Amino acid sequence: MLLLIGMLLDMPSLWQPAFVGTAVAFAIGLGALPALKGYQYTAWIIAAVVAGMVYPTQLLYWGEFDLRNTWLILLVVQMVMFGMGIQMSLRDFTGLATTGRGVLIGLLCQFSIMPFMGFMLTKFFGFDDEIAAGIILIGSCSSGLASNVMVYIARANLVLSVAVTAMATLLAPFITPFMMKLLAGTLVEIKFINMMLEIIKIVLVPIGAALLHDYLKKASPEGRRAVNFIALFCLSWLLALALGGWNWLDNTLSPAGLKAAEIFSFMTGAAVVGVFYHSLATRFHKLDGFMPYVSMFGIVYFTTVTTAAGRDNLLQVGFLLFLAAAIHNTAGYVLGYWFSRLLGLDKNSARSMAFEVGLQNGGMASGLAGTMGKLGTVGLAAAVFSPWMNISGSILANYWRRHPLFKETEIEQEEKMEEIAQEPAIPSAEKKVV
Repeated sequence: MLLLIGMLLDMPSLWQPAFVGTAVAFAIGLGALPALKGYQYTAWIIAAVVAGMVYPTQLLYWGEFDLRNTWLILLVVQMVMFGMGIQMSLRDFTGLATTGRGVLIGLLCQFSIMPFMGFMLTKFFGFDDEIAAGIILIGSCSSGLASNVMVYIARANLVLSVAVTAMATLLAPFITPFMMKLLAGTLVEIKFINMMLEIIKIVLVPIGAALLHDYLKKASPEGRRAVNFIALFCLSWLLALALGGWNWLDNTLSPAGLKAAEIFSFMTGAAVVGVFYHSLATRFHKLDGFMPYVSMFGIVYFTTVTTAAGRDNLLQVGFLLFLAAAIHNTAGYVLGYWFSRLLGLDKNSARSMAFEVGLQNGGMASGLAGTMGKLGTVGLAAAVFSPWMNISGSILANYWRRHPLFKETEIEQEEKMEEIAQEPAIPSAEKKVV
């Protein structure tokens, strides 16, 4: 009511806070409706967009501190990826033995359909160079854990989906910069090695820390001792860097050697964080279940700051960018499904590939845009594409769940899913991210 009154009376001091309050209240309220609870995370993303559009200046600075600071962006995106990595397991890679051909088909579809579809959309809509580069960027990123959740809901081939996500994440540091150099090299400056190292830092390092925690859950006493010894060495290395060692390396090593030392230091940090987090998780058993909320907070932060930074651009091309997102996402579902069928996958596996191709890692795209210093332009596509992907993915997953390819009882289905996941609480936690 205050929003409507404020708009009718043209009183920004009234309608602006009412607009943000309405969006936040809507996001909270969806949690009370079982039929719509699955869209609550998307509603929070929409609330973040509203806040960024209404209060762009206030949400870019905290006093004198710029919320687009490169180190802050790196820290938040690592936090997001670590929260997602907690839902992964070393067992995810065991599916490669039985789904190798399907994984190859999935990777081929994922890293060809979406980058080239994004490239064609930028030509069709004629976006500015940096906004166009953002569309190609999100198309060139790997799939995220959201695809696994949608496959789980749709009762498709979960083993294949998890294996494709795991392998795509490992290959992203090499394929994503290559596709960006190939398709967006004329739009923005792409430094292949720099982008590869950034992806290692923002994706592989935090997920590696999470997988180390997973390993320690069932490690033998000898294995734990070995990991603790390595973590102690890594902690000593980091302390030495903090006490002046980095300055010495900076004056001693070549630029290439310094890059290698930087990546090694991030990896040592992953070992320390993984062991420290595991020690906390053994004392606070609900900590793993809390981590998806940390990831959600990080993505909401990215969306808010990106929207605030790119507000003027969104006012000009927001509708066209949303239309591009809908086309891009739909093409991923359709082409991912039918290309998989043409290459010999069964219908259930093709459904999994539809999600693997259609749902991209928006957090990774936002993080890369932030490290490039172009959050308000290159990062805009991720801010617009991510909410739509969650909405469309949920709709498609629930539709396929109601239209199974084979008849089984609910109990039989649940037993199979439990055998695949082995820890049925994990998918439930993942749903919080979506």
